[in-house]
Amino acid sequence: MNYKLITDDNTLLAACERAAKASAIAIDTEFVRTKTFTPGLGLLQMYDGDQLLLIDPLAIGDLSPFVDLMCNENVVKVLHSCSEDIETFLSAFGCVPAPIFDTQFAASVLGLGPTLGYARLVEMLCGIALDKGESRTDWLARPLRESQLSYAANDVLYLLPAYKLLEEKINEVGKYNWVIQEIETLADKKRGQIPPEYAYLQLKNIWRLNVEQLTVFQHLAAWRLQVAKEKNLALNFVVREGQMFEIAMKMPASRTALNAISDIAPQTVRRYGDTLLALVAEGRAHYQNTPVGKQLKRVRRLIDFPLYKKHFSAIKQLCHEVAESQNVGEDVIASKKQINQLLKWVWFDIDDTRAQGLRPDLLSGWRGPLLKAGIEAILGDITSYDNPIA
Repeated sequence: MNYKLITDDNTLLAACERAAKASAIAIDTEFVRTKTFTPGLGLLQMYDGDQLLLIDPLAIGDLSPFVDLMCNENVVKVLHSCSEDIETFLSAFGCVPAPIFDTQFAASVLGLGPTLGYARLVEMLCGIALDKGESRTDWLARPLRESQLSYAANDVLYLLPAYKLLEEKINEVGKYNWVIQEIETLADKKRGQIPPEYAYLQLKNIWRLNVEQLTVFQHLAAWRLQVAKEKNLALNFVVREGQMFEIAMKMPASRTALNAISDIAPQTVRRYGDTLLALVAEGRAHYQNTPVGKQLKRVRRLIDFPLYKKHFSAIKQLCHEVAESQNVGEDVIASKKQINQLLKWVWFDIDDTRAQGLRPDLLSGWRGPLLKAGIEAILGDITSYDNPIA
């Protein structure tokens, strides 16, 4: 099928009005995110069973008809492995399409394979081998070659027929709502913006820091997140996480001491040296001037909790039993990361899930009704943990 490249407002409006009459449309995005905090949208692809469209967001002045279509809940939006697409929609349009049917998750529920790639899915369901040769395209560059545009068009051309096959199978097993709710939960997580003062909770090895070092690290992480957002820079293009950790560990008080940290690049010191030293001093002063009872608490690892192995195993067994009863793979019900997320939410004084105003995956969406009673039988009443961080 031939695609149509849309580069003007009127053509987009007419195309979106036609697409709004479809029950489902296949959607994909092409973006660039190498050094930026947010993805740069380069191309939108859409197929409604009739129109195969490539929409150039760099050429079109008014994308509101497309946004309206994405928000039209009478039209199912079909995407594959949509996590980064959701981030792109949030960044470009401030919204998430709804409802979304993610073909990768649907395939996982149906036992076709976890985290199945799009090309493999199309080959399995449609018998088509796709060329992935243009996957490294700079989608913000213009003009785009015909081979690049054809590659982009194929990303939705076969997605819609794959969806129709998956939709039929997922309805047969009564789990269509799982697919929709899974992405609603994912969208809530993508919308959840962690406050800068809790950004340190999402970083590694913080259990190794004492309270003073952790306070310094908190100030560094909050500053880095704010700079990344203001300058639209990827976090590690401001200061790398490992560099921040070393600064917090050694708490340098001079440029000489800062330069002595082996992992710190000279350009980082030139650009941010004075700021980094000021943040160290600020963090140390905050620690020293805060009453002991109100200071940050040293971070514990889950394995430091005596009941961790017992409760992890019990929850894993619960998930295994639920998976068997629902005739799905255990990986669909819960991953190790998701079990750990739940235990952090229950046991930690503060955790990044609560800091974002979210609930653990195992208590959200379609999983909640299946797992909540069993989890409470293992951990006790969990309603008290619903309160957000003060």
